[in-house]
Amino acid sequence: MKTDLADSAIQLLQDLIAIPSFSREETEAALAVARFFEKRHIPVQRKDNNTWVRSKHWDDAKPTLLLNSHIDTVKPVEGWQRDPFDPSIEKGILYGLGSNDAGASLVSLMAVFTHFYEKKDLPVNLIMAATAEEEISGTNGIASILAELGRVDAAIVGEPTQMQLAIAEKGLMVVDGLAKGQAGHAAREEGINSIYIALEDIQKIKSLELPKVSPLLGKVKFSVTQIEAGKQHNVVPDMCRFVIDVRTNEYYGNEEVLKLLQQEVRSELLARSYRLNSSGIALDHPLVKSGLAMDLTYFGSPTLSDQALMPFPSLKMGCGHSARSHTADEFIYLEEIKNAIPLYFQLIEGMTWNKHTI
Repeated sequence: MKTDLADSAIQLLQDLIAIPSFSREETEAALAVARFFEKRHIPVQRKDNNTWVRSKHWDDAKPTLLLNSHIDTVKPVEGWQRDPFDPSIEKGILYGLGSNDAGASLVSLMAVFTHFYEKKDLPVNLIMAATAEEEISGTNGIASILAELGRVDAAIVGEPTQMQLAIAEKGLMVVDGLAKGQAGHAAREEGINSIYIALEDIQKIKSLELPKVSPLLGKVKFSVTQIEAGKQHNVVPDMCRFVIDVRTNEYYGNEEVLKLLQQEVRSELLARSYRLNSSGIALDHPLVKSGLAMDLTYFGSPTLSDQALMPFPSLKMGCGHSARSHTADEFIYLEEIKNAIPLYFQLIEGMTWNKHTI
C-alpha cells in the first residue's frame, strides 16, 4: 500500500512539474490536483486556484487537522542547466522547478490523505488543501479559503524541513524607506544629498539589534536589499529610496518593530503590510508531542510559509531541504518522498487529543 502511494505521489509530482504554475498562474496545476482526487472518488471543493477535500467519515466531536501545501512556484532563476519543466529522474533524483519547494511535500500529504480518507478510527478529521499564491503571500491563497474550511484546530504545513519539526518561523515585513534631501548642482556646494542621508540610516539599520532574542528564532533581522536614487550625474538627488527586509521573532509584532525602526532613522518608513507575523506551535501540542515521541528534532525556521496566515497552531514539516528551494536544477530524492509518507502516518496516528486541547 505504501509503495503504491509513493509511486502515485511521484507520478503526480512529475505531472505538476511539467505544468508551469507561477504564483497567480496556477489554474492548470489546480486542475491536476482535482483530477488526482476525483479519480479516487473523493469529492473536491474549489475556490479560485485552491483545492481541498475532507475526510469521508466526518465527526464533529473530533478536532480537525488541516494538511496544507502549495502548488505555486517562483520563476526559474538563471543558471538552470536543465529544462525546469522536464520532470526527469536520474539515479533516484527527480529534477524540476517546484520539486523540492514544495511539490514533494504536497504530493506526500495528498497521498497520506487518500490513505486515511475512509478510515473511521483516526483521532482527527482531516482536510487536505492544495493552495495557491504561497510564494507571494497572496490574498487569493490559503487566507481566502479559511472561512470555507470551517473550524480548524491545527495544521501540518508541507515545506522542506527534512521531515523535522519546525515549531516556529520568523515573520516578514517589507519596508520602503524614503530619504529626502534637496536638489542642487553637483559642481557647487549646494543641495542636500539624499543618498548620504540614506547611507547614514542604512548604517544604523545594519547595526541595530533589538534586545529580545528568541531561543528558537534568534534576533530580529534587518537587511537592506534595494536602493535607488539619482537621474543624472551632475544633480544632487533630492530623493533616495531603499527597501528593508525585516524578519521578526515571536517577541515582536511587525507594527511594533516598524515604530522602533522609525525612531532610529531620518528617512520616512512605510510597511507594505503588517500581516505576516512570526508563528509557531507549543511544545506540548499533540502534533509536536507525537513528533517528539518519534525521536524527531524541533527547530525554528528562518523562512516564511503560509503558517503566517493561519489563526490556529501549525507545524511546518515536509520532505526536502530548504537550501534547495529557489535554486537552479532544483531536485528531490525519491527516497525522501518514500520515507515521508510513513512518517506522516505515524505523526497523525500518534496524536493524543483531549477536551483541554481544543
